[in-house]
Amino acid sequence: MHKMKVYIIGISGLLGSESAKLLHLDGHEIRGLSLDEIPSGLNLDSNIKIDIGNYLQMSEGELAKLFNGYDALIFASGLDERVKIKPPAFETFNKYNVDPLQKILKVAKNVGVKHTVILGSYFTYFNETRPQLKLAKYHPYIKSRELQKKVAFSFVSDDFNVAIVELPYIFGVQEGRKPVWTFLIEMIHKMGKTTYYPKGGSAMITARQAAEAIKGALLINKGANTYPISYYNLTWKEMLTIMHKAIGEPKRKIIVVPKFIYKWVMHHIYKKDLKRGFEGGLNLGKFSDMHCSNQFINNDTALYLGVTPDDISQAIYNSARLSHEILIDNKKVVEMKIIE
Repeated sequence: MHKMKVYIIGISGLLGSESAKLLHLDGHEIRGLSLDEIPSGLNLDSNIKIDIGNYLQMSEGELAKLFNGYDALIFASGLDERVKIKPPAFETFNKYNVDPLQKILKVAKNVGVKHTVILGSYFTYFNETRPQLKLAKYHPYIKSRELQKKVAFSFVSDDFNVAIVELPYIFGVQEGRKPVWTFLIEMIHKMGKTTYYPKGGSAMITARQAAEAIKGALLINKGANTYPISYYNLTWKEMLTIMHKAIGEPKRKIIVVPKFIYKWVMHHIYKKDLKRGFEGGLNLGKFSDMHCSNQFINNDTALYLGVTPDDISQAIYNSARLSHEILIDNKKVVEMKIIE
C-alpha cells in the first residue's frame, strides 16, 4: 500500500486524533492543525506533529504552507448541532462548516493534495432518504451540512477526490475533553428518579470505528462520494439502559413518552430558547418526527470501508461515565466553543 502524507484539521479532537493514531500505525506520515487548547489525554506519537492555529482566521498563504507536500487532507472540524448560539443559527453553522471549505479545498487542490475526507453527518443521508421531513429546510445544522457537501464536491476533478463520511452517533472518550453526551447525562440528572424518553433509536459506532471509516474512505474513494456509516443500530431504551449503569443507577426506570407529548415539549423548549436569544442546530419541535423514529442504517458501507467490530456497549458506558464525572466533580476539560 502506498504510504501517504496526511494533514488533519482538528487533529486534537476525538475523531481527528483517533484517525491520526490509526493512519500512523499503518505507516502514513501525519501532521495536523489544532486550536491551542490540547486535551490532557491526547497521547499522540511524538512523530505526529501539531500546528497551532484557527483555520477560520488563516490566510490562503498560511494554509498553503501547511498543506504543501501532502497527499491527503482530513477535515475533522466544524460545529456540532448541539450548540446553542445567537439566531440566526445558520450563519454560525455556515461560518464553521461551509465557508472555510471554499478556502481550504481551493488551497489543498492548488498545492497538489489528491485526496480529501470530510467528516459529515448522517443527517444528509436521511435528508435524501426521507425527503418528506424536509430536514435541510427546517434545521440550520442540517442545511449547513448539505451546503458543505455541495461546496466540497464542486472542487472534485480527475486529480482531486472528495469523500464525505456521513457519521452517526459516535461513542468514545478522550480524557480531558468533554464528551458531546454530557448534555444528555445532565438531562437525565434533572429528570429525578425516572428517565422520560420517546420511542426510536439510532445508528451508532465507536470512535475507533469512525477512524476506520475515515481511513477507508481516504484509501478507497475516487471522485465525489458520500459514505453513510453505521455498525450498530440501538434503540433509545437500549442506549439509555447502558447509560444508567454508567451513572450508577442500573435499576432506573425508563418511561416511553408518546410522540405527540414529546413533540409538544420540544416545541416549547425551542420557543423558550428563542425568547432567551438562543437557537440550536435543530428545530426541536420539527425534529421530533425524526427523533421518535429508528434512524437506522445497515453496515454495508462500513464493511466496504474496512470497519471492524467493536464494543459499542463499553463505548457508550465510557462516554456516559466520563460525562457524569465531569458534571459531578466539575472537572476542567476542553470543550467545543464558538470562536469569533
